Amino acid sequence: MSAFFIYVLAALAEIAGCFAFWAWLKMDKPIWWLIPGMTSLALFAWLLTLIDTAAAGRAYAAYGGIYIAASLSWLWIVEDVRPDRWDISGVALAVAGTVVILAGPR
Repeated sequence: MSAFFIYVLAALAEIAGCFAFWAWLKMDKPIWWLIPGMTSLALFAWLLTLIDTAAAGRAYAAYGGIYIAASLSWLWIVEDVRPDRWDISGVALAVAGTVVILAGPR
C-alpha cells in the first residue's frame, strides 16, 4: 500500500473520529457517537504505523499536509462550506511541505 493512500485513509479516520466528538459536544448528538469515534481514532493511529520510515516524527510531519487537504475536503463535502482562497493557499503550502518531506533524499 502506498504512503499516500495510507495517509489519505488515516486522515479520513482521524477527521471522522474527531467529528464524532465534535458532534457529541457541539451538535447535541448522543454519547454513543463516541464509540465509533474512538474506534476511528484507533484506526488512524494504527494506519500511521504502516508508513515505512524509521522515525515516527517524520511520518507525522509528512501526514500534516494530507490531513489539512482532507480537512478542507471535509469542510466542503460534509459541512457544505466552500473553502476560500486563504484555505486553498494554506493547503497548497502544506502539501508542498509534505512533498518535500516525502521526496527528500535520505
